[in-house]
Amino acid sequence: MYRIGKIVRSRRKTLSIEIKNGEVIVRSPLRTPCRDIEEFVSRHGEWIENHMKKEAERQKALPDIEPLTAEELRALAEAARTVIPARADHYSKIVGVSYGRLTVRAQRTKWGSCSSRGNLNFNCLLMLAPPEVLDSVVVHELCHLKEMNHSDRFYAEVVAAFPDYRRCERWLRENGPALMMRLPRKDV
Repeated sequence: MYRIGKIVRSRRKTLSIEIKNGEVIVRSPLRTPCRDIEEFVSRHGEWIENHMKKEAERQKALPDIEPLTAEELRALAEAARTVIPARADHYSKIVGVSYGRLTVRAQRTKWGSCSSRGNLNFNCLLMLAPPEVLDSVVVHELCHLKEMNHSDRFYAEVVAAFPDYRRCERWLRENGPALMMRLPRKDV
């Protein structure tokens, strides 16, 4: 049995497990009893073990990366505030949607998000990725304006608007952790 590092309760319908920085994070519906959560984690012990090993290997493989300075981060965010809205405007016509406010931030966990009000958020670190990878994240979030989920219908919308999406998604999964490590450390 693995020790649960954190339980995040929300208005979701199902339990899920995430491995992050060697910690088991369980996402749970609001009223799920602790014993049900512990049983769920216990049933998924092999999956947890495999993912812990994979994460440890990925962490070892990451080079020692220098974080961006505050000045570099500001410059990156400023560039993103010009580039990302232009890409969102371009792809919103292709996807056939309109969006509300667009915000650029330096986030530690997400590349982008879409609110139920149609507002988009993007990570300024996307400026360090190849342009097509940035575009793939923009299309992903725009498609959430049609499908607020990750269903087959959602991915069909994404691939219809951006046929190279899967390759870019793979690039971000493989290289994204190194980009996230460029954020200045909180303890500095």
